[in-house]
Amino acid sequence: MRALIRVAATGPLWAVLSCHPHAGTDARSTTPTATTSATADDDTATNDARILAAMREIEDKAAVARARWTPELEATARTLMQTRWHSTAEAMRAIVASPHRQPDSPSRDPWRHPAETLEFFGLTPTMHVFEVGPGGGWWTEMLAPLLAAQGKLSLAVYEATDQDAARTQYRARTVAALLASAPVLYDRIARVPNRGLALDMGPDDSLDMVLVMRMTQNYMLGGGLEPFLAEAFAALHEGGILAIEQHRAPAGMTEPVHPELGYLPEAWLIAQVEAAGFELAAKSEINANPKDTKDHPQGVWSLPPVFADGEATRAKYEAIGESDRMTLKFVKPRRD
Repeated sequence: MRALIRVAATGPLWAVLSCHPHAGTDARSTTPTATTSATADDDTATNDARILAAMREIEDKAAVARARWTPELEATARTLMQTRWHSTAEAMRAIVASPHRQPDSPSRDPWRHPAETLEFFGLTPTMHVFEVGPGGGWWTEMLAPLLAAQGKLSLAVYEATDQDAARTQYRARTVAALLASAPVLYDRIARVPNRGLALDMGPDDSLDMVLVMRMTQNYMLGGGLEPFLAEAFAALHEGGILAIEQHRAPAGMTEPVHPELGYLPEAWLIAQVEAAGFELAAKSEINANPKDTKDHPQGVWSLPPVFADGEATRAKYEAIGESDRMTLKFVKPRRD
């Protein structure tokens, strides 16, 4: 383990729990709100209760997801897992259309372009890939069968007990719930043990790719972007790929403003990653969305699929679609 990486998530609960939940600032303020000790304790207790409730809801949904695995569906998944794909394009044609995916997953494809995005990053079926923050498994359920036969997929897993902080429990138990939701799909995933605020991606020079999908704002908010990038740099071998998709702030913004709303400036993020030793290999507009005005009350979480502002504005945000995103491919340089 090379670095202690603090991951702060701030703002409303859907933002707080989009990654690794840690205490932060109010969504509408760039500085922490001054409170009395009693008020702070009350706020902590309230937030902890919300986090634990959200954790249990995710565990319940994972149990429902596991229940849908009929013998026929398991057979379909096993066929995918055993296939030695000749290319990512071949794999994704079968995987994207497969019924093993969660029923609501395909509705996100027009906004996330999974096959095109992975091909742009240069992911191949023989790679060792570390997925950062799998969340509900939207990418994981495709990466697992793509890499099972010839490559390797790794995730961070966490230890926690009922006596640990709510945020620690959430992180540990939601990843565990995801992995338990589809054993036939996820049993071959390599688990990298982590605890507390540390992120360990595995041994130095062991990875072909680190995949970071809509996550860098969480590391930036906790002051942990620099150590996160250092960890990725160490874990990747020379020529390894750091693949980033990130909500993109308005053009002309040079520094992050209200990053708790999800958006980061593209030039700023590129500069941070290059400062960590990576080289920018390519950029893509695959996941761009010019309809995104980036001025929503709850930031990216106002948009699909969260619709954080409620049903009254759902049609408005459905018409916009998911957030405008930068898609960036970096490489760890080879030594001369």
